[in-house]
Amino acid sequence: MGFVKQLFNFYLNSSVHVALSVFSLTWITLMEYDIPYDKNILYFVFYASITGYNFVKYFGIAKFHHRSLTNWLKWIQIFSFFCFLLMCYYVFKLNAKTLICVTGFATMTFLYAIPFLPKRFFLDKQHNLRSIGGLKIYLIALIWAGVTVLLPLINNNYGINTDVILTAVQRYLFIIVLMLPFEIRDLRYDSLKLSTIPQKIGVRQTKIMGSILLVLCFFLTFFKSEKNGIQIIILMIIACITLLFLVFSKIEQGKSYSAFWVEGIPIVWLILLLLFY
Repeated sequence: MGFVKQLFNFYLNSSVHVALSVFSLTWITLMEYDIPYDKNILYFVFYASITGYNFVKYFGIAKFHHRSLTNWLKWIQIFSFFCFLLMCYYVFKLNAKTLICVTGFATMTFLYAIPFLPKRFFLDKQHNLRSIGGLKIYLIALIWAGVTVLLPLINNNYGINTDVILTAVQRYLFIIVLMLPFEIRDLRYDSLKLSTIPQKIGVRQTKIMGSILLVLCFFLTFFKSEKNGIQIIILMIIACITLLFLVFSKIEQGKSYSAFWVEGIPIVWLILLLLFY
């Protein structure tokens, strides 16, 4: 059991789980618009997510403690390096328009972790986008929405119409709600200067706000010109599951509650689509 636990921890800490979620949302977009399985964009998104998330999470640790890194972090660095190489392989298989968008999202991710602006813009010593009060959740949702909705469609030369914009807005709202249990959990650790949503309005109001956003996310579907009954039913199921996890989230929650179960909701969404669509 010790080995299984270590493997599970590596699975979470190395960002494979979150990468599978991003992969799932990207595939969901392809299915929604009846686009065949595009392994180039899907594999690129998967490896880029691991590379990007591990860069953001471990950049500071590796920078200041590179001589005394623990074994697990060294293995994550090695794993991330190979994922980076695979990401580079697949990036050359994307079309030119997709590469322009990738550059934009990659820049946002880089600036999210790297100090680059004067101290007066920030609330702590990090001097990166991550440390600007109240920005974190909205920036992550924007990147996720862009990567999982726009990239697969642009790479398949699908025009950006009203339905696509509505899907991107839905995805943006869904990711914000998906991150709220994390923000509730992190109330114990986050500096008050970060101005997270639970810090500003409290846990109860955060859950109410998240519930409203989920309802809005669901009903935006009915403003689209192209609708699919099975997709709507599955979206309703996913919205209900997400709502339950939001309602029952608390500050004192188990390690796997948000990091595995909440983060895995997009994977469940994809599985349901593959089973019934």
